[in-house]
Amino acid sequence: MKKLSALDWIALILMIVGGLNWGLVGAFGFDLVAAIFGAMSLIARIIYVLVGLSAIYYIFNLGKFGKK
Repeated sequence: MKKLSALDWIALILMIVGGLNWGLVGAFGFDLVAAIFGAMSLIARIIYVLVGLSAIYYIFNLGKFGKK
């Protein structure tokens, strides 16, 4: 399996943060990002956008992660 680049790791971490956050929202109605940075503050919105961009990055790079 190919080693992950720094961008791959950042995107992966952001996707994990986003997944955990959505799990908390779905299970308990608790938005951790909003609780830490303020509801729809600039920083929270940037995090939401980065999580979305990391998901798009992984969608377009799915094939490369399974190759040697």
